[in-house]
Amino acid sequence: MNMPLQTSLRVLPLQNGDRLTRDEFERRYFAMPHVNKAELIEGIVYMPSPVNHEFHSGPHADLVWWTTNYRVHTPGLDSGDNATVRLDLDNEPQPDVLLFIKPSHGGRIVLDEGYITGSPELVAEVSASTASIDMGMKLTAYQRNNMLEYIVWRVYDEAVDWFVMRDGDFTPLVPDSSGILKSANFPGLWLDVAAMLRRDLAAVLTVLNQGLASPEHAAFVAKLQAAFKPNPA
Repeated sequence: MNMPLQTSLRVLPLQNGDRLTRDEFERRYFAMPHVNKAELIEGIVYMPSPVNHEFHSGPHADLVWWTTNYRVHTPGLDSGDNATVRLDLDNEPQPDVLLFIKPSHGGRIVLDEGYITGSPELVAEVSASTASIDMGMKLTAYQRNNMLEYIVWRVYDEAVDWFVMRDGDFTPLVPDSSGILKSANFPGLWLDVAAMLRRDLAAVLTVLNQGLASPEHAAFVAKLQAAFKPNPA
């Protein structure tokens, strides 16, 4: 007598280095609620090692604080950390920091059941052990998906790289004569790199407040307000 074929319903666990489609990546990820972070970059699964405070969680908190301060004074924006981003069929990263214009104010992303689909205007990564990925395949994926700005804080190297999309390619942002980096797409988002590297948040805030008081920031806020379209009831 022929026995019926048995179909296994077991979901295989994610493994570092797996090559998966985005659908299969999500299926396995959702089946592992104990896993806090896993990324799909260029079709390859990356699962980070335990987080070091000095080289990751501390600088990460500082970047979140900096972008959140900017968002508080710029209605029409949203920000977050470690949010899943459905970038394309081969890439589903969880950037350390995100800053984006809300869809209701003319932004580019779509929120699908709370998940971000598409390319936020700005993402940032704290890069220690992941430097080769953040400056390699992840940079390539972000560039191909027209990310407007990409910040990488290379903690071991005590350096911050800020890339801006120009003519389809990432171009390093050049600091002004005072060593201040100024966002090309978020007027008033100014960063004192030296102060951030030494984690002097008071000095970082002083420069950010100067940017928030600039005429360019006021004009940006007015532009966001003019673009506002309430969601239909």
